[in-house]
Parts: sequence; C-alpha cells; structure tokens
Amino acid sequence: MIALCLGAAALLVVGLVVVVVAVSSDRDPVADGGSIPPATLSNTPSERTGGSSSTSSSSSAPPSSSRSSDSPSSSGPQKVFKLADHPILQDPAAGLKNRVCNLPGWQSNQAAAEAFFTAASQCLDAAWGPFLEYYNLPFTPPALHFPTGSSFQTECGNIQVGIATAAYYCENNLYVPFRGLQTDQYGNNPGVYLALFAHEYGHHVQEVAGLMDAAWEEIYAAGQNSEKGLEMARRKELQAQCFSGMFLGAHVDRGGTITRDMYDKAWDDQETRGDNTSGSRDHGTNAHYAAWWRAGAKDNRIVDCNTFAASSSEVS
Repeated sequence: MIALCLGAAALLVVGLVVVVVAVSSDRDPVADGGSIPPATLSNTPSERTGGSSSTSSSSSAPPSSSRSSDSPSSSGPQKVFKLADHPILQDPAAGLKNRVCNLPGWQSNQAAAEAFFTAASQCLDAAWGPFLEYYNLPFTPPALHFPTGSSFQTECGNIQVGIATAAYYCENNLYVPFRGLQTDQYGNNPGVYLALFAHEYGHHVQEVAGLMDAAWEEIYAAGQNSEKGLEMARRKELQAQCFSGMFLGAHVDRGGTITRDMYDKAWDDQETRGDNTSGSRDHGTNAHYAAWWRAGAKDNRIVDCNTFAASSSEVS
C-alpha cells in the first residue's frame, strides 16, 4: 500500500545521437541520447535549480503479503524478485521513449480531475507498458478508482481521505480521491498533480517488475521500524520519485499538453516534500526526495533510478 500526501503541514531507442538543448538562463544544458529497447530517445529537459512550494512526502504501509499472488502462469511473463541487480536497472542507455501525451486542461472539480488522471494513466501505460514488456515482465495497467466519500476500502484496509491522502496505490489499484488533492491550496498546477500521480504509478511499475515484492521481503525481514527496514522503505519511495521524473522528462515539450511550465513547477515542488516536512523516516530527506525525481527527469535513464544500489548517504 502506498499513499502520497499533500499538505503544508502534514504533508507527487535505438540511436546514438547526442543533442544539446538550448535553454533559458535558469538551467544548464544537458546532452542526451543513446539507445534503449524498444524506443528512440531524442533530447530530454535540462537541469534547473529548485524553488519552493508546499507539499509533503508520501507515506507507505505494507501490502497484504510480501509477494503478490497474481503473477501469470509459469509459461508467460514473470516478475523478477530482485533489487539492485534487477534486469530493468542494468542498461545505462535505457529510458522511456519520448512521446506525445495529451491531457485535458486542469479544472478543480471531480469530473475534470477524473478525466485528467484517466488520460494521464493512458500516457503512463503507453510509456511503461512496452518498456516492461521488452523485459518479459507481466505488464497490466493498474485499475483506477476515484473515491468520493470520506473514506474508501482497499485490499490494504480502509483509508481515510484527508490532507494526508492525495493518491494511494495498493495491489494493482490506484486511488485518487479528489478531496485529498487540496486544490484550494495548489490551484491550477497540473504539473504538481501529474508528478504526484506518476509517483504512484511508479509503484505500479515496481509491482509489475517484482521490485515491490523484493523490497517488502527485505522490510519484513528487518522489521518495518528498524534502521534497515526504514532504509529499504526509503529506497523504494525514492525510486518511485525517479520513475515519476523519468515520465515527465520524456514527455515535456513533445507537442502534447505536458508543457515546460508544468515540468518546471513539478521540478520546484519536489524539494518541499520528504521526511523533513512530514517528520517521518521512510521516504528520504526533502533534498533526496527532490534529487531522485530530478535525476529521472533530467536524463531519462533508468539506471539513474537504481536506488537499491545507492549508498546509504544517498537515501537518508
């Protein structure tokens, strides 16, 4: 079960051509290119300095079992229960294909939010599905739910909607309760909402790949509140951050509706969330929460998301 929180207090290729992006003065140009299966990359957004807004980190709780029981038969694609040495994390040229993603304009109401996240989910499916299938992993899209009450039921338990619940992932299901988005605070900032949603979808990528199950086995073995267990939880959350960044970085300025302004606001928003804001110890400091998202966004390379191979100091 994974929940992402918003709140001021409580707290989202085949080719070898290198392209240098001309950018505005508040960022440095970054070279990009390389080969990945099964997509072709061109240029990705360049690095920029962060700003400030107010969001919190996400929070997590264990799934109902350490390994999901819904994997396909032995004759079909199978999850791979590995962490640092997982097959999808080994190719230094692998990333998401640069694609067009068209989302409806953001409006702060239930119906419009449902349309926005439904379209976003389709873009995420189109980005991550072929990537995971290339590695013979059992991809299926997550089921989307838009709870409207004060609480909702999941396989991970009953979840109360409030400032601590903006989006929630549990066992192949992604929940977005509109009441939890705090649109009165964040207003017309679709880039922030998209990054939040892409983080939760990142947990689905982990689930499909087998990374989620492998991480929870380590957490269970060490104890959820032990130093080792908390560090593993941070590695899991920070990887979802990096996956979120990869998605926005691969789709900004591609002719769709993910604009540079959306990307910039999502970039700035990341450092306002994390354990410094929430007071927890299972997501990483605000600085690391931002750094891993930006690593994914800047270069769109999945090896940069291998939080399980990072030093402890990089996931504190």
